[in-house]
Amino acid sequence: MNEIIEQLKQAVSISPDNTPLRLHLAVMLMQQQMPAEAAVEYAEILKREHGNIKALAGLAEVYILQKKYSAAIILFEQLQQQHALDFDAKIKMVRCLLQQNDIAQAKEIYALALQEQPQFRDTEIDGALRMTGVETGMDADSLLEELSTTGNYFMEKPTTKFSDVGGMQKLKNEIALKIIQPLKNPELYKAFGKKIGGGILMYGPPGCGKTFIAKATAGEIDARFITIGLHDILDMWMGNSEKNLHEVFKVARKNTPCVLFIDEVDALGASRSDMRQSSMRQIINQFLAELDGVKDNNDGVLVLAATNAPWSVDSAFRRPGRFDRVIFVSPPDETSRKEILESLLKEKPVEKIDAGDIAKLTNGYSGADLKALIDIATESKLEESFAKGSLQPITQKDIVKAVKQHKATTSEWFSTARNYALYANETGLYDEILQYMNIKK
Repeated sequence: MNEIIEQLKQAVSISPDNTPLRLHLAVMLMQQQMPAEAAVEYAEILKREHGNIKALAGLAEVYILQKKYSAAIILFEQLQQQHALDFDAKIKMVRCLLQQNDIAQAKEIYALALQEQPQFRDTEIDGALRMTGVETGMDADSLLEELSTTGNYFMEKPTTKFSDVGGMQKLKNEIALKIIQPLKNPELYKAFGKKIGGGILMYGPPGCGKTFIAKATAGEIDARFITIGLHDILDMWMGNSEKNLHEVFKVARKNTPCVLFIDEVDALGASRSDMRQSSMRQIINQFLAELDGVKDNNDGVLVLAATNAPWSVDSAFRRPGRFDRVIFVSPPDETSRKEILESLLKEKPVEKIDAGDIAKLTNGYSGADLKALIDIATESKLEESFAKGSLQPITQKDIVKAVKQHKATTSEWFSTARNYALYANETGLYDEILQYMNIKK
């Protein structure tokens, strides 16, 4: 076999622009477990033909073997843009996304794969995604329908812990007091007449980790995790939306301890005085009834909600027993930004990067903004690697260049929040915003 490879190498050296020949050599190298050499050949092809489907797929295989999952995902996304992501590639992409703990996108790609092969089953993937149909014995057609209609409404059991979340110490302390400690010391809480459960409303600019901390809460107490949004609840038929909302709480109550995370809660819990449609007012009333647990026991159901617009949430949601803790989730501070950057760069090829220096340049950046910086730098180095035919590591200069390209997206949110904090803050609800912005009343 080595002789054949040597012959192919000689043939490629004579005819370097022969793409089929170079592809054959790369495949042979992969078969002989020589991924690094195969990567050179795939990169050389992409240097000449940027969108070569077979080379993109082959290089993605190399990155998977090398456990460079984020790089593989970028290549799979390029294949998807070319409508060339076949069934096998979709499944491989799902596995990479699970390695990166990107559950939402993994579900999306897995749903597309099941549309091609509805009978396909993979216990590892199904278990990681906690597919509703798999858990209830639903057949393939029903599962496919479930996937297409329920969006992100899946139950999972996260492995993410507080130690994986940079900063947010005040929020962690609040969650520990209201959620984690009651589960660890139930008798102590019962002695004080406190129930296990309740709600915390998190607000702040988008991309600052509200969803991540909710998932880490479930991981911290080894609880199930359900995430829902407006699209999971609303139905065109009168009364169905209320039933959908009740069903979600019913599932949570049957699977305690369970963290129920409601994203963009302002859409479901908007101020009733602003509502013109009685149907939406009915949904809000149903929501309040579910939180109160008048007809059903909510013990062990831990409700976390997130919003970018707390001023749009009905004040009734902040009464005791509902979302009685309202916490501002600010953009990460300098220390947290350093930790986030180090985490984002951990599995990537890098050279002489000082995350602390970059953290100083990114005041006001959200976690999502920091990820965008690394994505910009990664894509730039991938293009350079294709052009040069060898792996080019990310440098400090690349990220500084990305900082100049991508500015903090939180500034627009703060310009709106500032007005509410100054002129609609009779209860002191938004004092933390003023403190963050160093504004005195």
